[in-house]
Amino acid sequence: MTEQTEPMEQTEPVEPTGHPVQTAEPARTAEPARTAEPVQAAEPVQAAEPVQAAEPVRTAEPVRTAEPVRTAEPVQAAEPVQAAEPVQAAEPMGTADAVQTEPIATLPPAADAGVPMEPVVPMEPVVPMEPVVPAEPGVPAEPGASADPGVPAAPGDLPPLLPPPPPEAPAPKKDRRVLRGVLRWTAAVAVFAVAGAGTAYGITRMERTDVPGLRTESDGRWDYPAIVRAPLPAGSPAPFADVNKAGAHYADLRRLLLPAPGGAKADAALRGTDGWLATKTFLAQYSEETDRDTIAQLLTDYGLRHIAARGWTMPDGTRTRIYLLQFNTAAVADEVAGTELTEYNSPVFPVRGAATSERDEDFPHLADVDDVANSPYTESRPYGAEQVRQAYLSAGDTIGVIVQSRKGTAPAVPFQQTVTLQSQLLG
Repeated sequence: MTEQTEPMEQTEPVEPTGHPVQTAEPARTAEPARTAEPVQAAEPVQAAEPVQAAEPVRTAEPVRTAEPVRTAEPVQAAEPVQAAEPVQAAEPMGTADAVQTEPIATLPPAADAGVPMEPVVPMEPVVPMEPVVPAEPGVPAEPGASADPGVPAAPGDLPPLLPPPPPEAPAPKKDRRVLRGVLRWTAAVAVFAVAGAGTAYGITRMERTDVPGLRTESDGRWDYPAIVRAPLPAGSPAPFADVNKAGAHYADLRRLLLPAPGGAKADAALRGTDGWLATKTFLAQYSEETDRDTIAQLLTDYGLRHIAARGWTMPDGTRTRIYLLQFNTAAVADEVAGTELTEYNSPVFPVRGAATSERDEDFPHLADVDDVANSPYTESRPYGAEQVRQAYLSAGDTIGVIVQSRKGTAPAVPFQQTVTLQSQLLG
């Protein structure tokens, strides 16, 4: 059998000389040609057929075939060989220049030397192979190539040439309409967000009464300034402190008067001298002369110290007058207010414009202030030219008298508001 030879370096082709094989001495084999590509193994030498003699003779033993020529071992390149210049295969030599190889050695002649042997058929010349082109590094082997580098691929096993790749399709153009739409919506959202934030901030900074839909309909209250109690002299107790047995107001009585609300016109007649009002000015509010004399005597008997007053007129015509009468002790003031000037159902002495008055049962008790007793009254029906409301306060050593009137009817809310705030200043 034949055996595949391993690749060897490229050499010039060897052609047989055509001379018959001499049996006298064995012929030396030609040196193996070195090729880069693997060479095809030489076909085995056919044994000579036995010669038929006239007389029966023994046939010569079949000639053993020469051992296949061992080719050089394939060169294993650790790294791809980069040739400076491509290696060109040697041109095949002509017959004249062809290398003559000596005949291949044959087996020694048979024992019977008298029997001639057939000449050995010379080996076919080695067909030169294509020069080896070193593979580029990193290039994968083509499909269909032989796994054994020593065996060349048959022409039928070579892969068909692949068609050139189709040209790359141009990248689709971006649809800028989508981008413009996104930008427009983003801008719209940003504008609405800024507008909403500004609106919310503006609403939170507004007063509740200035916000449409949240504004509560006015119930007729007046816009009084912030109420601040008058400061006490150093070391003086509050009027209702435990150590203040007399219940005296040591603060300036003039500073305990309720200030006028916004939009009011001050009543100059009640300013008095240095803020102290004369007793006859206070008595002038009572309608009957006999009543004025009686009250004057009572004030003298109970030791009235002084009177502070303030009055104003609102744009709607409502007139308010506040009087503070101070005595020596809380006990004296309570007796004058509770027994001499008022009764539960009505005041003892009627004021101008109200012949009869009755207890104001609509006055809210929630408006009452601790340590301050109040007695509110309203004019009984039928009213005269104007309606009059009045209240008496008893707070320690001080009595407060509040009179409020207006043509037609006097609103209840401003009256209740005024009484409550003045009570807080005295409390």
